[in-house]
Amino acid sequence: MVVQEQFTDDEVDRIFRALADATRRDILRRTLQGEATVSQLAAAYDMSFAAVQKHVAVLEGAGLVTKQPQGRERLVRGAPEQIRRAQALLDRFEQIWRGRVARLDELLTEN
Repeated sequence: MVVQEQFTDDEVDRIFRALADATRRDILRRTLQGEATVSQLAAAYDMSFAAVQKHVAVLEGAGLVTKQPQGRERLVRGAPEQIRRAQALLDRFEQIWRGRVARLDELLTEN
């Protein structure tokens, strides 16, 4: 499958696991709009700083955000290129399924 050329199976798993959580999707959305420190991100959630750090680490492990040191803080930024790559992956899956549905439709109209 062409998808394999873009991502390894492990990378795909990390991306989908990262995006499976609503808090991580929200952190990603916020960091794509503008960089934020982990402290700023943590202030928006009813959870511990450590829990938000773990969410950011999962996103970073999937390549969806990057962290850059700024003094004692770490700036978190969304990674638009990785998002584009993930979108291309999803587009490929959509093409596969549309092709399957079209073939099924053809089979049903033949009979």
